[in-house]
Parts: sequence; C-alpha cells; structure tokens
Amino acid sequence: MSGGNFGEEEKKMMGERGRAAVVVLGDFGRSPRMQYHALSLAQQASFEVDVIAYGGSDPHAAVLGHPSIHIHKMTQWPTAHGSMPKMFRAFMLLVKPLVQFIMLLWFLCIRTPVADVLIVQNPPSVPTLVAVKWASWWRGSAFIVDWHNFGYTLLALSLGRRSCFVAVYQWIERHYGKMADGALCVTKAMQHELAQNWGIKATVLYDQPPEFFRPAKLEEKHELLCRLDNDLRQFRGVQDCIGLGCSGSDTNELHDTLFTTLIDGSPTEKPTRPALIVSSTSWTPDEDFGILLEAAVMYDRRVSAILNEDDSSDERSLWKKMYNEKRYLYPRLLFVITGKGPEKEKYEEKIRNLRLKRVAFRTMWLSAEDYPLLLGSADLGVCLHTSSSGLDLPMKVVDMFGCGLPVCAASYSCIEELVHVERNGLLFSSSSELADELMMLFKGFPDECNVLKLLRDGACQTGGSASWNSEWEAHAMPLISQVVTR
Repeated sequence: MSGGNFGEEEKKMMGERGRAAVVVLGDFGRSPRMQYHALSLAQQASFEVDVIAYGGSDPHAAVLGHPSIHIHKMTQWPTAHGSMPKMFRAFMLLVKPLVQFIMLLWFLCIRTPVADVLIVQNPPSVPTLVAVKWASWWRGSAFIVDWHNFGYTLLALSLGRRSCFVAVYQWIERHYGKMADGALCVTKAMQHELAQNWGIKATVLYDQPPEFFRPAKLEEKHELLCRLDNDLRQFRGVQDCIGLGCSGSDTNELHDTLFTTLIDGSPTEKPTRPALIVSSTSWTPDEDFGILLEAAVMYDRRVSAILNEDDSSDERSLWKKMYNEKRYLYPRLLFVITGKGPEKEKYEEKIRNLRLKRVAFRTMWLSAEDYPLLLGSADLGVCLHTSSSGLDLPMKVVDMFGCGLPVCAASYSCIEELVHVERNGLLFSSSSELADELMMLFKGFPDECNVLKLLRDGACQTGGSASWNSEWEAHAMPLISQVVTR
C-alpha cells in the first residue's frame, strides 16, 4: 500500500468501485473527525465518498470543494419544546428514532450508490447502528463503527443511569456494535473497555490536527483580529475592561486592534494587550461552564487584592488607565467562547451579570476557516470537557495543540493520554485550581511569563509530532482495506 493509496490488488478485489459512505446522525459541520475521514477517504484512499448527515454548520472549505465528496443532507428532526406535556414527550422519544431509522435506510439503500464500506460515527447509537447494519446486509457493504464515546452514557446524563430507556439503549449499542466488521476508537482506555467488557476489537485512531491547524503568522493574526474587532470590542451593550469607550470601526480601514497595531505598514503586538484565552464548548451538561466563570471571578478578585485596589474604586477610571497604556503585573483577560449548544443563553445571562474589572467574555460562532486562525492567535486554551464515559478525548484540545496553543484542561480518567502536565498544558479539578493556573501563567504578561512560553513550546512539539494523514494511513487505512477485501 504505497504512496498513500490502495494498491492495484486491493482495487481489483473491490471491483474497481472504490466508494465509501460516511454516516453522521448529526450536524456534519460540527463533526471535524468525520470531515477528516471523508477527506482522507477521498485523498488518500482515492474513494468516491458519500456523506449522509444533517445540515446546519458549513464543513471546512476543503471538504466542500473536493470533487469526490458528495454531501447528502437529511431533514433535521424538529427540536422538542420543554412546554410539551410529559406523555407527549415520551411518545416523541419513541417516534423520533423510528423516523430517523426510516430516513437513514432511505439514504443508505436508495438515494446513494452502493458503497464498499460504511463508516458510522457513534454516538448517537440509536437508530444509527441498527440502520447502518441493516443497510450493510442489504447492499453487501462492510461496516465500521468509529467509537467517539458511548451513547448510553450521554443519554444517562439527562435520564439517569437507572432509566429503562438507558438500559435498552445500552443493549442496542452493545449488540449492534459487536456486529460491525471493524471498529476504530479514540483512546487506549476506550480500546480496553471495548475489548474487556463489550467483546469488540477496536483500533486506536488518535485525533490529530489536519494541516490547516497551525500557529498563525502575525500578519494572519492582525487580519483576523481586524475582521473580529467589532465583535470583540462589544458584547450586547455590556461595558467592561475591553469594551468601554470603544466604538466599532470599519474593518476596511482598521489599522489598530485590541491586540495589534500597524507600524510602518507592519503589524506589531501591543505590549499592553489583553491575554486572549479561547474555549470551545458545546454548551452541554458534560462541560461545566460555571467552573470557568468562578475562576474568572477569583482571578479578578485576587489581582485586585494583590494590587491593593479598593473594591469601591471606580471601574471606569481603572479601565481608562488601561487604555492609556498603563502596564500592570497581571493583564486583562479576554475569554472568547466559541460553539453552539442548549445552555448557551443561560450562561450568557450569567456573564452579563458579572461585574469584573480585568476579565471580559465574548461568545461567538466562527467559520471553519477562521476558527484555526483564532486558536493560532490565542495565548491559552481552556477545555472544560469531562466526558460522560471518562473514555474519550476532546478534539478541541487536539486542534489547540495543532495551533501551538497550550491548554488548561479539566482533569478526568484518560485526559493524560493527551495533556502532559507541565509539558503542553495543565490540569484542574476545581475553579480554584484553574484560577491558580491563570495567576501563575499570566504574571508578567506578555514578556515575563516563562511557564506559559515553555508550555507553548511543548504544545508546538505535540502538534507537530504527528498529522491526521499519517495517523489515518497507519491505522485506519489498513482496517478499511481489510474489511473491504475480506
């Protein structure tokens, strides 16, 4: 199997069809790992690729523009309203997977050409695994499950572990997962769990950043910050250490941002700029965003205490001093929170009610092209993911390392497979620990924070040590070749 493609022998054994289907019962634009599967199948295995998924967010331009990737969008199931009667919600809980099952079979068996291999994201497990297995029987296709997590553990977050629905869901997930021709998973811990307790032999395919996740050049950083300047300076009328006295500027004429300025036509970073911290969240219960808010409040109060500031002192006068280029031992912190999800509005309301002197928050959704640039321009990443199963790893941290961005991550059972403490990041178990880390990392920012610089070097080494293409060719391609030619 040379040159990153299936060899002639494999192609003959596959009848020269060379076609794969990538199945995601979710928003394909918010499923980066499955986007990378589609790209690798098209580029490295020379397959025609049919993507069967919901629409919503736009995938990366490399996916949209590839002539061998064909995206088939299913109709999204309508969002249930909390005001529905309890009995009706239970009825909808039963009807929804039935409708999704029929829709999946329609796309897999009728709307798309016969595929040599079906690669399905799990979770969700019901009805996805059932529908894909039935389609593989009907059309003679191989069937691979890519285990990102366990679906029943996510369902248990809302229904409780003792729910009969969770028990049935787990049985279906286990039964149909074992019927697959092959399996991929995201950690060694998950591989061990699948082998020991589920009877499934899985190949570990670690998430790796694709080539467009890399540290941003200063020119790219300045251009991005010019585009985002209005959004960064203003937060729905809230005045804070970032937005006070700032009116939006025309980005076509903007030469000065919160972080950079042009001197003789070349961008330069401001010495009094805020520290830019990025956190990507799905705004779901397995990411406790309250920890970040509490840590921000602690940072704000501790810095005020160290600098002997009176709690009753006028915030506006302090902010004016910051705008007049006065340097402090600890910088302002600007948290940019990206992502969409059910709890976003609840936490935005909490943010609006905070009264902080040196910390500000912005929530936004970025394009697939701008998100890597933001990570590559930031000073620190924060990950609040704790995993419903304790066996998966956050893709967002992989992306951050690809951009050379060190990370403070919530600690749980297998996170150290990815985050190596004091090498590429730090771990925390409480808001107080996260606040301690922010104080340590940003003391003397931007010139005298040596620990942050060491972690950045380690993040760059981690991000450059392997690529998605090499990882996929070493681990996924042999499995696909094996199941297709079996």
